[in-house]
Amino acid sequence: MTHTKPRVTADDLASMKAHAKQVVAYNRAVAAAPSAEKVAPSFTAVQLASMAGISRSTLENRRKKGDLPDGHEAENRRRLFTLPEAQAWVRAYRKDQLRPVDAQCAVITTGNFKGGVGKSTTAATLAQGLSLRGHRVLVIDTDPQGSITSLMGVAPETLSDEQTVLSISTGDEVSLAGAIQKTYWSDIDLVGAAPRISAAQFHLPARTIKDGDDFWSVLAKGLTAEIRANYDVVVIDTPPALDYLTINAFYAADILVVPLPPSAMDFVSSTQFWDLFVELNQSFSEYGLIKDYSFVNVLLSRVDSNDAAAGLVREWISEAYGKYLLPVEIPTTAAAKTAAAEFGTVYDSTIAQQSARTYRRALDAYERLVEIIEGQLVRVWKGGK
Repeated sequence: MTHTKPRVTADDLASMKAHAKQVVAYNRAVAAAPSAEKVAPSFTAVQLASMAGISRSTLENRRKKGDLPDGHEAENRRRLFTLPEAQAWVRAYRKDQLRPVDAQCAVITTGNFKGGVGKSTTAATLAQGLSLRGHRVLVIDTDPQGSITSLMGVAPETLSDEQTVLSISTGDEVSLAGAIQKTYWSDIDLVGAAPRISAAQFHLPARTIKDGDDFWSVLAKGLTAEIRANYDVVVIDTPPALDYLTINAFYAADILVVPLPPSAMDFVSSTQFWDLFVELNQSFSEYGLIKDYSFVNVLLSRVDSNDAAAGLVREWISEAYGKYLLPVEIPTTAAAKTAAAEFGTVYDSTIAQQSARTYRRALDAYERLVEIIEGQLVRVWKGGK
């Protein structure tokens, strides 16, 4: 009996790839994001009052004055406010928390050399949560997978090289200004990512060899004074690897956020992350650079309350990271999983979905995280005057 050797050809792989892309395209369309247009949420008067930190009576009295957006009446006679309208109200009542005009824009980088820890979701929710508090945000995606690009309503495969960090990595551009685009979420702009930005791993070191450019500071220099003047905060998402783009993102950062699920393997991996991270900063010093950060944060993410072993790992993490561990945990909930399946976050949920208890658990955790990070931003702004 003759046996045929199993064989998977290049044509087979090409066929599989094409079919996989069709499945992705279909499910994006069904979820209405990101290939279909995403729609920003609306807010009830109760939600708006809470966001602005005022009472309902104060809101109604101010609305009658007519100097702030009036919203519109929905079918059930409930008054709703669009996202830009809500942001106008928030800025009017949270002036003491906004960036002073003479303060520098701050940069937050989320990073972890291990995938699947909630890095991109953390970055996206930070961007959305901060914008809901009145801040203007620029999101920069340095991960070729383009996860946060998708969360921001943009399909990575639609981007040209000029709309990504590749434009400055090659040296064709010095500034990221031409790569910035609007998103469906007002006050969040985007420099997106696509698989082709992997080429930066070749261009950046080549520029150092050829022209003597500092490969680690290309992104920081790309955030020119003109760009920084237009935003209160920049949020950078990184790939799960220590590569040239990650190094650039770390070098540009004022604040680091490192998501860490409470599992034994993730914990062990995190110690290796810090080994490489410290070596990276020591290598900066060899070039006469001292890279300090305003804040370094370890965030417990994807916490499963039903996982008995997680409690023990939590203790390890707390002992290991001490003051750097944030006093908030991001839970794994059905609401968060549903949002992710629809290429969104808990902040994208509809008013109807927001009644679910699991939604409140997830939102409360992210709101606490945003509150903490905003407090750090305020300190960075005041210290950077």
